[in-house]
Amino acid sequence: MIKKIGSAFFLGSLLWVQAQENTTDIESIEFQGKFISTPYKSANQNISVITKEDIAHSAARSIDEILQQVSGMDIRRRGANGVQSDIGFRGSSFEQVLLLLNGIRMNDSQTGHNNMNIPVDLADVEKIEVIKGPAARRFGQNAYAGVINIITKVNPGNRVKISADGGDYETYGLGFNAQLGNEKFSNALQANSASSQGYMYNTDYEIRNVFYQGRMGIKNGDLKLQAGFSEKKFGANGFYASKSATEQYEETQASIVSLAHQQTFGKLKLNSNVYWRRGQDMYLYNRQNPSFYRNMHIGNNVGGEVNSSYQWGLGTTGVGVELRKEFLVSSNLGNPNRFVSQVFFEHHFSLLDKKLNISPGISWANYSKEGNFFYPGLDVGYNFNANNKIYGNIAKVHRIPTFTELYYVSPTEHGNVNLQPENAISSEVGYQFQNSRILAKISGFMRNSDNSIDWVKNNFNDKVWYAQNVGEIKIKGIEAEVNHKVNDWLRYSVGYTFLDSKYKENNEFVSRYILDNLKHQVVARLETKFLKNFTNELVYRYNERVSLGTYNLLDAKLNFTQKDFSVYVLVNNITNTKYTEAFGVEMPQRWFHIGFSYTINIK
Repeated sequence: MIKKIGSAFFLGSLLWVQAQENTTDIESIEFQGKFISTPYKSANQNISVITKEDIAHSAARSIDEILQQVSGMDIRRRGANGVQSDIGFRGSSFEQVLLLLNGIRMNDSQTGHNNMNIPVDLADVEKIEVIKGPAARRFGQNAYAGVINIITKVNPGNRVKISADGGDYETYGLGFNAQLGNEKFSNALQANSASSQGYMYNTDYEIRNVFYQGRMGIKNGDLKLQAGFSEKKFGANGFYASKSATEQYEETQASIVSLAHQQTFGKLKLNSNVYWRRGQDMYLYNRQNPSFYRNMHIGNNVGGEVNSSYQWGLGTTGVGVELRKEFLVSSNLGNPNRFVSQVFFEHHFSLLDKKLNISPGISWANYSKEGNFFYPGLDVGYNFNANNKIYGNIAKVHRIPTFTELYYVSPTEHGNVNLQPENAISSEVGYQFQNSRILAKISGFMRNSDNSIDWVKNNFNDKVWYAQNVGEIKIKGIEAEVNHKVNDWLRYSVGYTFLDSKYKENNEFVSRYILDNLKHQVVARLETKFLKNFTNELVYRYNERVSLGTYNLLDAKLNFTQKDFSVYVLVNNITNTKYTEAFGVEMPQRWFHIGFSYTINIK
């Protein structure tokens, strides 16, 4: 372990020394917060941004796969191509991460297993912003360990892009993206479908996505409308219950409609939105005998928020209010509901000739059944010069149990109506260097959680998992990352994360999720460009989990692009590694794909 950490420090230091010879201006990337838009170089949290260029060259086919290339993220997939994935940050559970689509909450109040039901194909994503660490004071419930904001964009002009791909196991995909409009009023419509017979028995899937986005310019602002629908039907061999439950089957749907308003009035900026997210989940224990055991859940989240920021002599002040109703109709969970009210406050100011940046903030939340909660936090950063900075942050967070954790009952799972909200204090200190070619950062972090929620059983032979508050869990770790664009044809990145997780009480139970975190993680990418139109990317991942052992994965993508035409060959798991990421579910071994896209510009 010491050698690995030392190597990461050495690599970061070496590239930092190389970077001192490069005085090119820092590349400016704007990060869209809830109140205040911040240049990437000025943010005082650990933030990663996946750009559209990263996505185009990536050896990934779905949003969850490209998120696996972010250091510190633990994506536990069940099946392939985004069928179902649990998202964790630095040892967190999948319920402790907030997922946004263009700033709109996508978390499912029934269960976090369904959070990644996003009605957008990876190829149509403009960028993905990833906040590592707590952000509840800015975003509220679920922003316990991190936030992911998936951003799509409407571009002026008239064009149509068609795409298709195919691969092993009778896998195919078709895509359509149309852009229509001008600077004043523009529209985008996307439709995608994917299907496979599966890489092993009862892992077949069908996925359908439709997504519309419109933008209308107004004076000093714009109005944005988005509406999307996602449907997944898939064999769930061993996904839940136990590995022997080979006949499970599931169908999920997710719908989102939102209207957002952004406008500037001098030093005052206003943004607001109203939204509705609907989730539907139908589960069969035996797809050959549907009447044996069937669950049907239909959940709705309806809400709205108003946020503002004002620049004045003492800095920038942000204030926001959000109201949300969560309600569920379920054959198993009954008809639970809750009303959530939240108020947010944040202030940003600078000292010492703007080298020292300080952002204190606090939010208050009232849950109709659970009571009141406060989420205070503080971010501090010091810029030595245009390229070097140190930062630190500390925050307190809470998370209310989901409806599944509270009420679900089956032959193999029992919820717990007496669950208490979990809470934590998180902190991080780090150093970052950035210029136009190099981004290098290293940080240490910790999260002390009380009343942590998990599904547990007394021993491996027990059949029933129980939702419980399992006590105090202390997580600390180190993360180091380097992204270096050597020249126009060569770029590489290396990231390493180490986690040390300790459970304070006598650990005499089997943990289903949070005590099975990654201990060591290495993510490395090598991208090359050659013969003018070709790019090649190799992605290597090493994961060592606390109880599931270690595995190495290597993916590769060769891409040819000429004007509006692109074709690629992709190979996942080149080394044919046998591995599992979640609950003992076997993941695919070597898998070949080939695909193309063609853009038609309409005058």
